[in-house]
Amino acid sequence: MPAPPSDAAPPSGPPESQRQARYNFLVGRLRGRQITMEEATELFGMMQGMLRTSESARLAALAQASGAPPPAAHPRPPPGPRAAAATGGDEMLLGGLLVMGAGAGLLAAMAKRIAEGPAPPIAKGRGTGGSSTR
Repeated sequence: MPAPPSDAAPPSGPPESQRQARYNFLVGRLRGRQITMEEATELFGMMQGMLRTSESARLAALAQASGAPPPAAHPRPPPGPRAAAATGGDEMLLGGLLVMGAGAGLLAAMAKRIAEGPAPPIAKGRGTGGSSTR
């Protein structure tokens, strides 16, 4: 098993080597279960970029082999509105789960109450509970 990564930033160098060093650093933190949400988001973005690059290279190789021009890459939409919509969807999901849990609890309490039958009547008298001064 490799040694756990240090918290130091990756070394500086050319952009490609910096990106690869950062990727290796983040993967090491992920394997060591020491990654933060920000780092996980950054790693996810890097992996998406790698997949996009790989897919465009694959399509270009297929097009070159068949003699057709490579297909135009799809423009990437701006992250602002989509990120907000994704966060809103996650919040709605969590809120829905919370409401479903509360509803399940109420349903279980009502089912228990129905199974037990009606509550016994409460006797009203002098010796029960309260203190009266007469």
